[in-house]
Amino acid sequence: MMRTLCLQAPSFDGFDGGAGSRYQARREIRSYWYPTWLAQVAAVVPGSKLIDAVPHRLALSDIVREAPHYDLAVLHTSTPSFGSDVRVIEALKAANPRLKAGFVGAKVAVEPQASLERSPAIDFVAGNEFDFTIKEIAEGRGWNTITGLSYRDSAGTIRHNPPRAILENMDELPFVSPVYKRDLKIENYFIGYLKHPYLSLYTGRGCKSRCTFCLWPQTVGGHRYRTRSVGNVIDEIRWARDAFPRVKEFFFDDDTFTDDLPRTQAIARELGKLGVTWSCNAKANVPRDTLRTMRDNGLRLLLVGYESGNQQILHNIRKGMRIDVARRFTKDCHELGIAIHGTFILGLPGESRETIEETIRFATEINPHTIQVSLAAPYPGTELYREALTHGWLDAAHAELVDAHGVQIAPLHYPHLSHTEIFESVDDFYRRFYFRAPKIAAIVAEMVRSPEMMVRRLREGVEFFAFLRERRELAR
Repeated sequence: MMRTLCLQAPSFDGFDGGAGSRYQARREIRSYWYPTWLAQVAAVVPGSKLIDAVPHRLALSDIVREAPHYDLAVLHTSTPSFGSDVRVIEALKAANPRLKAGFVGAKVAVEPQASLERSPAIDFVAGNEFDFTIKEIAEGRGWNTITGLSYRDSAGTIRHNPPRAILENMDELPFVSPVYKRDLKIENYFIGYLKHPYLSLYTGRGCKSRCTFCLWPQTVGGHRYRTRSVGNVIDEIRWARDAFPRVKEFFFDDDTFTDDLPRTQAIARELGKLGVTWSCNAKANVPRDTLRTMRDNGLRLLLVGYESGNQQILHNIRKGMRIDVARRFTKDCHELGIAIHGTFILGLPGESRETIEETIRFATEINPHTIQVSLAAPYPGTELYREALTHGWLDAAHAELVDAHGVQIAPLHYPHLSHTEIFESVDDFYRRFYFRAPKIAAIVAEMVRSPEMMVRRLREGVEFFAFLRERRELAR
């Protein structure tokens, strides 16, 4: 078995590149998702090591010192971080010329040829279901026999093997939480709307929704929700609860954990028996009786992608959601005492000054506990990317989706709406949502009730205002 390093590489300061991050970029407040996909590889490959550089404040020099200890390096990459990640592989191989090194992730899954052409230092890239592809490399199998692999052969020619079959029995995957225990410091991972420390993991892959902008289902996950059994999920939560007694919240990072309502309720009831606090991603259409069952069994918060307050934009992006249903769902959550972190996207097809205003008004009306405002990001492999190229909405200068500091830019523009207008609307959205007397009062009350929360919110406030100030400077 090859000595294998699974690496989330050094990148921009504060850059959140983990596979749980829907948009790889620096955040308004410093936030880090777990590198769950690499942890899954590390769990599959015996004797491997997982290093997540940015949350652990490791520089490239720290990583390069590790290179001689390994035979194989696997890096998770993304469109925003790809250039930086290539330089990391080049540095690793300069330190250890015998090292075999390559990438996994959506970027290389949809652009294997172009990715390998970027640098001769890249030996391979792996496509869908890459866990077992990497395991077979580590076992020393002939690369020409490994499905799901694109690679550079001994003559330097780029080869592409057939795709790997979709994994149907998700219970074949070993738990990721023992890898967290072995290799990560969980206190380094924090998300503004989750209790700290938290732990996140996946209970399935894929999402049946067809949102044109969403990266994972269109590139590496697919549109069938393939799930671990209820018992398998509960076994891992039980193990993690005992292994991490200081964890205050478990988060299920499935694209839409509520896609299978009977399974959601079954898992909820078992979690209730364990007495844990948990949260998950959800679509804004979960029935009230299911919400009640989830709440009664430890659910604290739902992460909900509202995206827009304009119905036509939701149709344009194939969100499959109606505004009136989302309003009723949100009202149910408020009445049941379930917190919501609502996410919104500005700059989607059909956006205008009027629809931006409509979305801001919608957000303040439904009033989630917290919000995240992102900029529409056309990742390669998505329908939004293809639309943007077809209609001329995306310029080559904006294709990396972040600026030189890792801050998300507004890559799309329209004849009636400029990059700058879309970019600046994010600040306006945040200010109008949070700088309301009721919202300020709610935040202050939360801080008064908990000294720990007071310290945390004050820190986040400093980071938030610094981030907005930096964005204003970039917009000049």
